[in-house]
Amino acid sequence: MDITGVREKTSAVRRNIETVIVGKSEVIDLALTALLAGGHILLEDVPGTGKTMLAKSLAKSFDCVFCRIQFTPDLLPSDLTGINFYNPKNGEFVFRKGGLFTNILLGDEINRATPRTQSGLLESMEEKQISVDGETYPLDKPYFVIATQNPVETQGTFPLPEAQLDRFIMQLSVGYPDTSEGVAIIKRFLQADPVAELAPVCVKQDILEMQEAVKTVFVHDDISRYITELAERTRSHDSVALGVSPRGSLALARASQSYAALNGRDFVTPDDVKLLVPHVFKHRMIIRGGVGDKRTRLNKVMDDIISAVTVPTENWSGAKGSSK
Repeated sequence: MDITGVREKTSAVRRNIETVIVGKSEVIDLALTALLAGGHILLEDVPGTGKTMLAKSLAKSFDCVFCRIQFTPDLLPSDLTGINFYNPKNGEFVFRKGGLFTNILLGDEINRATPRTQSGLLESMEEKQISVDGETYPLDKPYFVIATQNPVETQGTFPLPEAQLDRFIMQLSVGYPDTSEGVAIIKRFLQADPVAELAPVCVKQDILEMQEAVKTVFVHDDISRYITELAERTRSHDSVALGVSPRGSLALARASQSYAALNGRDFVTPDDVKLLVPHVFKHRMIIRGGVGDKRTRLNKVMDDIISAVTVPTENWSGAKGSSK
């Protein structure tokens, strides 16, 4: 599949999702970007904004194995990874697969599970495999995790550790609809359930081919330097206690390739990087204590970092391999 094919397929998926989700084209594009980049997404927003609906609509647009797990404090790691149980009929242990053995996983309210259970996701998200009792089981490709969490409820929740946050290529927020979108939502859902009527528009092989195609998107050395300097700036900023690691830089580069392909281009532009960097970097940063809302301060720091790094100014509309 070439870049034109990627754009056509993702446009079909976007249109399919938009029969359910109203007015959130940018969030849909970012979710598709994460999928094509081989990463995972964390949807964080207040209840009722459509986080789970977006995840289910995305999953139902592909003809893949889908699993939804409701994370609760009593959920065990073995519920995710699977367990070896003794079968008295044949006198041997048999492995029963857990919920992680799927193509697209929706982890609903992931921060309600204990850290011990959350850790069951680490290996699967990074290495696409699961180890149980010394045996390693490779996961079927593609493997895409969509996790949701509520930022306003703290009682009965367990904050995700930094190592797990770093596994998500992007953290996204759906946001509230405007007035016209709110009216459209009421009209759309009042007498029907669009999610139940949603049919797949792509097969599993399409995802794999698109993921391979986006790897061919050209990333100029100046773009790589720009991404690296943005990451370095997060480590030297006075308000940042923990900056972005090289894994974060690589995640931004891969996401930029996918976003370019999504828009029918075979090369990455600085605008791609600037649009994606807050979604890829912010959840990987820890800011120092200060006055005011943490989110507001983090947004301010991110704006400072972006404005402080010089943007490549060459002609990025030229042909691939030129001096751009």
